[in-house]
Amino acid sequence: MLSFILALLLAMGSDYKSEIEKWRAAEEASMRSETGWLTLAGLEWLSEGENRVAMPKGAPDFGVFELRGGKITLHPPNGAPVEMRADSSANPTVIVRDGYSVTVIARGKRTGIRIRNKNSPALREFPGMKWFPVREDYRIVARWEAYEQPKMISIVNVLGDVSQERSPGRAWFEFQGKRYSLEPVESGRSLFFIFADGTSGKETYGGGRFLYADKPTDGNVILDFNKAVNPPCAVTAFATCPLPPSQNRLTARIEAGELAPPPH
Repeated sequence: MLSFILALLLAMGSDYKSEIEKWRAAEEASMRSETGWLTLAGLEWLSEGENRVAMPKGAPDFGVFELRGGKITLHPPNGAPVEMRADSSANPTVIVRDGYSVTVIARGKRTGIRIRNKNSPALREFPGMKWFPVREDYRIVARWEAYEQPKMISIVNVLGDVSQERSPGRAWFEFQGKRYSLEPVESGRSLFFIFADGTSGKETYGGGRFLYADKPTDGNVILDFNKAVNPPCAVTAFATCPLPPSQNRLTARIEAGELAPPPH
């Protein structure tokens, strides 16, 4: 009977490891896709009026970007002007030419042009995502403390912009004999945790990591730190990543999830 139980536990652990490894493979496939972070090739902020954006070497001339009172219009070298919707809209505009694309991003009071290259050197040279070994004890059942009303918390990004984001509650958990909590922001149907820990700037990326979790069930939230990932700023200089708020800076070492990438 004991051998049967041991075999069952081993099988359960094997299934979990397989699930996490499959999830990690999907994350890397997304990273390497034509819309993944590795294809970012430029980012320029617009001034009011007409802007000639400096494109990467080899990129086509998309034309002049005009910013007037929050409205962005692209005047291409040939053809009619195109009004461009920013990434803050439900249906942002994407203009594609010769393997490159441009989109408008809105960050605080800034409006910028993001450039992608589907054949970027960063994509070709990417060594792959590196991870801590899968450990099931880093899949933590946290107690969910729901706020009576979602509260607004300040999130600072790498540009220094501050945004106010809705947080529906707080996740409390025990780890290595101590009690901790993390405060997420809302992200569609998920909870989005931006956190740092004792490994940040050492084994893991110094700017913290991201962790998504399902909404609470029966007063609990699953924090699976094996799925903690680096923000895009870990692999590109053209991202505008949020930084962990002070309440999400853990003293504990979370030796799970994605490791810091090699210098780029």
